[in-house]
Amino acid sequence: MSVKVEQLTKEYGTQKAIHDISFEAKKGEVLGFLGPNGAGKTTTMKIVTGYIPKTAGTATVCGFDVEQHPTETRRRIGYLPEHNPLYKDMYVKEYLTFIAGLHTNVKNKRVRVTEMIEQTGLEREQHKLIGSLSKGYRQRVGLAQAMLHEPEVLILDEPTSGLDPNQLVEIRQLIKNLGKEKTVIFSTHIMQEVQAICDRVLIINKGKLVANDPIEALQQRISGQTLVTVEFKEAVKAAQLQAIANVAQVKSIGKQRWQLSARSDKDIRAEIFAFAVANKLTLLELHQEVLSIEDVFQQLTK
Repeated sequence: MSVKVEQLTKEYGTQKAIHDISFEAKKGEVLGFLGPNGAGKTTTMKIVTGYIPKTAGTATVCGFDVEQHPTETRRRIGYLPEHNPLYKDMYVKEYLTFIAGLHTNVKNKRVRVTEMIEQTGLEREQHKLIGSLSKGYRQRVGLAQAMLHEPEVLILDEPTSGLDPNQLVEIRQLIKNLGKEKTVIFSTHIMQEVQAICDRVLIINKGKLVANDPIEALQQRISGQTLVTVEFKEAVKAAQLQAIANVAQVKSIGKQRWQLSARSDKDIRAEIFAFAVANKLTLLELHQEVLSIEDVFQQLTK
């Protein structure tokens, strides 16, 4: 495994920022790291990258313990923090050349800087002062510096923050392509981004890991997850709907309009239709809803 975290805990006095977190991330995988503000995402990323020490547990990168072998792990990590630290009085190409000079494992620095400028779409901005760039282009500069030394692991904290819709598409595709040959862990609040890029999702809430699943499995985490909206012309009582086979819960959402939760992953539309026929009811609406990643996120972190 490229990244392995076991029973990681970080305490600030009596407060536990993260508690007993364990997960693994392998090469060729894009791992989405989700959670409400203050849940512990950034704290976890800072520990894995060696920026802050842990209180308990272990974190290893490419087989090296983060605390015992800090130099070896940092050589293998590209990190874009949440608050992108850049030298705003330097020009883009000048800054990237400076960063390349700090890495002993970047062989042809000039070629590598040019590659990163092209890969992150900074050709037109390479001779501009970083301080004059928009937030979106500053994010691109941050991504370029994180990838300069060709790290095996990329850890990106809110990498698409401030990007416009066109830039979003380009950077998401870049991250997805990088994930084919590297390990990518990134945090985001954009649920569509998770579905578009990620192979697997970690959800952290109040310092604890509440989900660690592939995208398709995440939507199966909540019992009674399949929802059916139904509307009748005639009056119907909740108790009648509750008696339908495989119906777990019944919720009124309007005049003779109901939302029914199914047990497990059952499709209950046929049973509802049969119920309507048997009771000579007129169906005005009947459709099944699939929970989105956002729905699942809200259920797990509320």
